[in-house]
Formats: sequence, C-alpha cells, structure tokens
Amino acid sequence: MAVENKFTSVVLIVGAGPAGLATSACLNLLSIPNIILEREDCYASLWKKRAYDRLKLHLAKGFCELPHMPYPPKTPCFVPRSGFISYLDKYVSKFDISPLYYRFVESAKYEEESENWCVRVKNLSLDVQEIYYAKFLVVASGENSEGFIPQVSGLDSFRGEFIHSNKFVSGKDFSGKDVLVVGCGNSGMEIAYDLSNWGANTSIVARSPVHILTKEMVFLGMLLLNFLPYRIVDFISIMLSKLRFGDISKHGLQRPVEGPFYLKARTGRSPTIDVGTMDKIKKGEIRVLPSIATIQENKIKFANGLMDHFDVIVFATGYKSTVRNWLEDGNDLFNENGMPKRNFPNHRKGENGLYCAGFASRGLAGISIDAQNIAKDISQALDQKQVDKRKF
Repeated sequence: MAVENKFTSVVLIVGAGPAGLATSACLNLLSIPNIILEREDCYASLWKKRAYDRLKLHLAKGFCELPHMPYPPKTPCFVPRSGFISYLDKYVSKFDISPLYYRFVESAKYEEESENWCVRVKNLSLDVQEIYYAKFLVVASGENSEGFIPQVSGLDSFRGEFIHSNKFVSGKDFSGKDVLVVGCGNSGMEIAYDLSNWGANTSIVARSPVHILTKEMVFLGMLLLNFLPYRIVDFISIMLSKLRFGDISKHGLQRPVEGPFYLKARTGRSPTIDVGTMDKIKKGEIRVLPSIATIQENKIKFANGLMDHFDVIVFATGYKSTVRNWLEDGNDLFNENGMPKRNFPNHRKGENGLYCAGFASRGLAGISIDAQNIAKDISQALDQKQVDKRKF
C-alpha cells in the first residue's frame, strides 16, 4: 500500500446512509466542518444497491422525514423505494453534503494527548492509507451494516442457491423454482409475496411470533399514541388485526404476548405490514413452516419433522452492526454486539466526543432526532471551548 495521507476536520462521520446524511446536514446548517467516510461508491447504498424492487417505506411519510426537509405535498403516503432515493438525492443537494467514497475504515482510536480521534482508512480506489483526525466522531454505519445469516446445520451442504434478502431484487429471477424464505418480518413476507406473484413455489419459515397489521392499522396506531397509552392502542390494533386476518394460528403463525406498539418501543421490532401475503397464505399459495432443523443437500428438514426439496433459500433474517470490527475505543457507548448500551433517548453519546446516529431502532424518525441532537450537542461543546479559551 502506498504513502499515508493525513486529513483533519472538526467532526468525522462514518457512514453515508440516512443517519450520516442527516447528521452532516444538521452540522452544515450550523457551519460546523465535517467529513463523511463511506466504504461504498454511493450514499444510501442499502437503498440504492441492496433493496428489492417493490420495497416501500413501512410507515407513513410524516414519520419518515429527515431533518429540515419535509416531503413534497404530492408524495404518496407510503413512499416507494424509488421515491425515497429521489428524496435523498434532493436532500444531499440541498444541504451540500459531499461524502468521500471507497473509504474503508480499518480502526478508530481516541488519542488522549492530542484530544483527537485518529481514524485509519483504506482508500479503496487509490489503494492508499489515509489518516483522519477529528475532535468528534459520529458512528453512523448503522444497525444494518451487514446482512445476517444464522448458523443452520447442513447449510454448507446445500446444493441450491442461498442468499440474504439484501441480494434479492425480484421474484422474476426465481419463477418456477421451489423457494424457501426464512423470516416472517416485513422483508420476508413481502419477498414471499413477490416470489409467489412471479410463479415461484413459495414457502416461508416463521421462526418466532409476529404481529400482522395493515399499513392503515399502523398509521392509525401511531396517531392514537399521541393521545392514548400503549396498552389501549395495542388492544385496538390487535382487535382490528383479528377482524381482518382471523385466527392466524390456523396458518402456522403466532402472535406475540406483548402488543405491537409496546414491542416496537421496547425492542425496536416492528409489526409486519401485510401487502397481500396473508391472503395467499390462507389460499394455500404460500406455505408457512416452522424453524429449520437441518439441511441435507437440497432436502430441508423442519422442526415438525417435515422434509421437502428446495432450489433456493432467501434469508430475510435481519442485519448486524459491524462497529466493533473497527472501533477500538467506545466501550462506554457500544456493547459487544456493536449496539448502544443505553436505551433511547440516552443512547447516542459516549465519552471524548463519541456519538452514534441511527442506532435507536426507531427508523427514520429516530435518525432525525439523533442527527439534530448530536449537531446541537457538538455546537454547544464548541461554544463552551471558546468560552474556556477566553478565560485564559
């Protein structure tokens, strides 16, 4: 690798997803110099390169805005993937955000002597080492940094194709094949629906209980939470779900004991918004199966003893944080899984100018709150330093 290049900034942001972009925008409005480092060749790579075609935001647009820029009035209530990408493009232009791409962060460490964060970066496009120094470090690489595929007995023997949902584009690619989708969250249920529409023989694994709601139920619930406690809103939502979908246990699905909105607030796990999958499940067009027990070549055995043949497995099993792969300091802020140790709203700030944005499990609304509060906090810290300097 070639010579090292050194750079300095007041704030260094790792990650150019919505959290990194929002934080940079808020800092730019306060005229605070900042640099965004992004390992991919574009911002919002999860949305631009690793999302399936029919994806939409699962909450109404009013809950999915970034700071200081509402959606245009004619935007659909539930914004499609292409519309959200267009929104981000305009956001980047409006707030003059300029991420540095192909920057792979190898390590970040706080230097006591200089009172700076020292971040070592590999510039993948030029194959050179770069070192960045900053007073403040914002980790915005997100909860969804890397697709998670669970350990399954015999998966290495599978003779078909298996992918994470972030590689799934369209069910058209799997027409006529026997496909197993693992996971019944929003991605899993929507992917199963798309596969079935394109003529794939589709099955879905329901590994854990799940709340199934319509987008209208979610919208209503979020509005009611402004006036009513969780227990009442959850009761209303579950009753509406039962009226719409009936007894889902007849089809291999179970509802959690805790209500959908309380569960979302406590764990960050969202209810599954039905896009038509439940009707296909009721008609037998999509089969619901329990957890995988083991895989033997193209045969998969399930927890109920059933064994069947599959050509493709799509793992809609979530993502994981990769923060601990490169952040050498920050034990006060992040746990061993790369997630904040403290709960919202006290999750975002660590020691020595370390922050995290987009780790609250509260979607784009949580990102917006994080970005504004981080920028405000950094501004106040800089003002205090100026006051301290004048004292001497």
